[in-house]
Amino acid sequence: MLDFGELLPLQPPKIPAHQLPPAALAYFGDAVYELFIRWLFLTPPQRINTYHRQVVAHVRAESQARYMDFLWQHCTETERAIFRQGRNAATDGPKRVAAKIYRQATGFEALLGYLYLSNPQRLQEIFQLLEGHIRNQMNGSIEITESRNEM
Repeated sequence: MLDFGELLPLQPPKIPAHQLPPAALAYFGDAVYELFIRWLFLTPPQRINTYHRQVVAHVRAESQARYMDFLWQHCTETERAIFRQGRNAATDGPKRVAAKIYRQATGFEALLGYLYLSNPQRLQEIFQLLEGHIRNQMNGSIEITESRNEM
């Protein structure tokens, strides 16, 4: 399993995560998430083009929204609130993506940015859940998650 703490030994800025605007958390969370996905697909060794295709498929807004659907049942009330703040702070996204999907992806990224800055151990747990979910999907296993109508 992934040990994201070893992957990113960066020291977070001295500003507390709760003092950053949701859009800034999403901006930072986007980078954290992309690094996680790139790490996930680094093995087995492949051509760069193959890496790129795999990573792009998982960092798209549509994939991020689906992963948030999966994670919702595992999130605390605080994490759900951070997600909602990020979702509500989202601006207009690319035309190829429905606004609802883009907002959900922004909320997902805000949550990851918040956890990286405030609770790296919890981020590790979230990434372990995601890693298992992604690998199950790749192996053809389908996991049913509860609906999150309250989002």
